[in-house]
Amino acid sequence: MVNKLVIENLRHRPVRTLLSAVAIGVQVTMVLTLVGVSRGMLTDMANRSKGTGADVLVKAPGSSIFGFSTNYQEKFLPFFRKQPHVRVATGTLVQPVGGIDSVTGIDLAAFNALSGGFRYLDGGPFRDQFDMLIDEVYARSNHKRAGDKVDLLGHSWRVAGIVESGKLSRMFVQLPVLQDLTANNGKITMAYLKLDNPANTDSVIAALKSQLSDFPIYSMEQFVSLISINNISMLKNFIWVIITLGVFIGFLVVFLSMYTAVLERTREIGILKALGASPAFVLNVLLRETAVLAIIGSFLGIIFTYGTRWLIMTFVPTMTQTIVPDWWPIAAGIALVGSVFGAMYPGLKAARQDAIEALAYD
Repeated sequence: MVNKLVIENLRHRPVRTLLSAVAIGVQVTMVLTLVGVSRGMLTDMANRSKGTGADVLVKAPGSSIFGFSTNYQEKFLPFFRKQPHVRVATGTLVQPVGGIDSVTGIDLAAFNALSGGFRYLDGGPFRDQFDMLIDEVYARSNHKRAGDKVDLLGHSWRVAGIVESGKLSRMFVQLPVLQDLTANNGKITMAYLKLDNPANTDSVIAALKSQLSDFPIYSMEQFVSLISINNISMLKNFIWVIITLGVFIGFLVVFLSMYTAVLERTREIGILKALGASPAFVLNVLLRETAVLAIIGSFLGIIFTYGTRWLIMTFVPTMTQTIVPDWWPIAAGIALVGSVFGAMYPGLKAARQDAIEALAYD
């Protein structure tokens, strides 16, 4: 009987029910989209790192996992190449250019030997000093074709070729040119080593660490495993800020909806209490209505994330959003908690109403 009363109450006011559920759904979508974009970007970064074909990475002393601001002398490359089992060693220089974008300087011949070479979808390799390679995602996002110009770092670059995505970066220029433009002559951000056999990775890393104790040295598998939300404290904290904001939004939406519902149903509540309904019964009805709204809103929020993923892929293809089913129950729980807190005061107000005053309410 209680469940039937709850359903009828929601059906009796379809517009308010729908708007409340949609608002809760937006809260769920906010959380799932942020987590999906964070995880998608990190997964894409990991996949592009693996696309280099390297077995070992060597970063600059004092640099963090995700930091690209610390560089070191490329004179270490001959040293790396002389190590047992090292077949290819090449360095890259990474220069941030705003937002999440960066340009990577490479030695094209060495990078081809490391990664197996680019697959050109349009145009071809570098020919002139200020030539640039871009991947298909950047080209689609910025509507570029081979031969077009890109203004970057105070220079106009010609797009020499568009390459298949999945190898390290979205924009590539010649290493010496980028070193000169950024006052990093003779420096690299990271060295990539390809071995004669991946089974020798641990022994090569141990040998390098014994000689270069200050250098962060990772196997590719280890480096990829470290690319996660938990290892980026600022991103992790930002996600929790959004979750807290989502709980607050859910609280406000349900509070306003339930408070209005209590005012509109004052006489109805009076009739229920005159028929013997206890305060707990009235509170139970309102909390069940809230739970139903939260469940409907959670389903809508999950559906909306497929829409946000389509929008991001269509209009911001350089960003990546993944669907995160493991966060569905978490986001639904967040919505339910915020909704229940929002319904408590209106529910208690309704439960404490005097039956006679409620029946006399106009």
